[in-house]
Amino acid sequence: MSFIKTKDGTEIFYKDWGKGQPIVFSHGWPLSADDWDTQMMFFLNHGYRVIAHDRRGHGRSSQTADGHDMDHYADDLATLTAHLDLKNAIHIGHSTGGGEVVHYLARHGESRVAKAVIISAVPPLMVKTAANPGGLPKEVFDGFQAQTAANRSQFYRDVAAGPFYGFNRPGAKVSEAVIQNWWRQGMMGGAKAHYDGIVAFSQTDFTDDLKKINVPVLVMHGDDDQIVPYADAGPLSAKLLKNGTLKTYKGFPHGMPTTEAATINADLLDFIEQKDLRKAG
Repeated sequence: MSFIKTKDGTEIFYKDWGKGQPIVFSHGWPLSADDWDTQMMFFLNHGYRVIAHDRRGHGRSSQTADGHDMDHYADDLATLTAHLDLKNAIHIGHSTGGGEVVHYLARHGESRVAKAVIISAVPPLMVKTAANPGGLPKEVFDGFQAQTAANRSQFYRDVAAGPFYGFNRPGAKVSEAVIQNWWRQGMMGGAKAHYDGIVAFSQTDFTDDLKKINVPVLVMHGDDDQIVPYADAGPLSAKLLKNGTLKTYKGFPHGMPTTEAATINADLLDFIEQKDLRKAG
């Protein structure tokens, strides 16, 4: 298996398959690089180099006690891209990974990056504040932390079987294999990383980060997202980006890269293969 070591000694696991223009995938909480299997196989078969890492404390990476914040997540991603000497890369982030991508671009610059995509992503800000009245109350995330600390196995099972993939909706086609794979990935990681990560994804304000980004960014969000509610996320991020394009999916859930992979993959490929996406003026 492939690992890099960060400056604080954390070992980050990554996959690196194929040749061609690199596509780098950043996963959601509390998952791992495995959550991108469908996308990695799709783009590998379309002639791209595909790369995905396990965030610190997640999957096969070190279960370090510290550093579970967006600064470290972005810095770890920068360490990986520098180690692999990536150029003209496309960065794709889902949920918390969308925040990681946005913070990476704003914090480390765009010299290695051609485009980015954020899917069902947490920016601009999830938690409700005076400046963000449409956010979710902090008590919601406090409850996530309490459940993670008390019995995360049951909590993860409930999230996967319910709101994450919209399996709690009438008429939903529930996949036990998808539920078990979500649970498996979550339980591979460390409880401390996942506990702290809830604060990172819910309380980080990405407003200024979004304003700094110049490369074309596709913002993909389902309007039936029960994890990162649509109205306070996708549309607001697209407005803050200089070259943002919002694509809204009617009835799609938070985990749409898995449940609606054919649609999402086709739209990702279309965006990646477009030549000039910068807005005039």
